Amino acid sequence: MSDVRIEAYSRALFEVAQAEGNLSVVEDELFRMARAVESSEQLRGVLTDATIPAERRQQIVEQLMGGKSSNTSMQLVSLIVGAGRGRDLVSIVDRLVQRASSEQQREVAEVRSAVALSDDQTKRLADALSKSTGRKLNLKVVVDPSVLGGLVATVGDEVIDDTVRTRLEQIKTRI
Repeated sequence: MSDVRIEAYSRALFEVAQAEGNLSVVEDELFRMARAVESSEQLRGVLTDATIPAERRQQIVEQLMGGKSSNTSMQLVSLIVGAGRGRDLVSIVDRLVQRASSEQQREVAEVRSAVALSDDQTKRLADALSKSTGRKLNLKVVVDPSVLGGLVATVGDEVIDDTVRTRLEQIKTRI
């Protein structure tokens, strides 16, 4: 899909979420859904398969998100998938998250961790990253089992890799 269409979809989703009064909740839920689609080849394949009727793909979205997400988020993802734009879901959502962050004068910081972080850990991490980068951040935590321990934070073009694997590599290099 062209950047113009991705931008148009993300703007429409942003405006709907803002009008509903739950932009921060919707952008967080959509971000999580986009990461799930991004990390699962099977899910991505089902949501983008043109041979599967749109209604069935929408049912799959509703089954995945039902009870775990707001009705607004579920309907927005269903709209994108039903319109045959499932391939662009991740790009559309990423643009929405950037737009929502810009609206708050914040930059998106994506943190990958092997385990879910508590609210307190997330707050402390956000504070530490903000202090380290000198920027106000919109922290998005992704649980990624490939991160064996520690964290990988991406803020704009800057990557802060504090994983066990990286530490071991650094020790190995020193020896």
